[in-house]
Amino acid sequence: MCGAQRELLRAPALAIDLAMIPPPETIRVTHRRIACDGTGNGLPAALGHPRVFLEIDEHGYVDCGYCDRRFILAGGPADGVDQATLPDISSGASGETS
Repeated sequence: MCGAQRELLRAPALAIDLAMIPPPETIRVTHRRIACDGTGNGLPAALGHPRVFLEIDEHGYVDCGYCDRRFILAGGPADGVDQATLPDISSGASGETS
């Protein structure tokens, strides 16, 4: 093992609490099954991502695995909660596409 490899092994791991970073965009929805293609707010389809279908589970929200948008079920357990306190529930990047 060379010196550089030994230094990497001794370096302390950096702990980043990603749950404390709020999602870049949140969208309240009324249905548990939604589609995301990364477009909206004037962003053309050419700059989006493949359309994925996401399912909101018992947590009341889901994050798109491509663009990190958070979809919150209106009236669900995550509605009205500080989004920076909730962990990521990513879906979509390896999910169903059309």
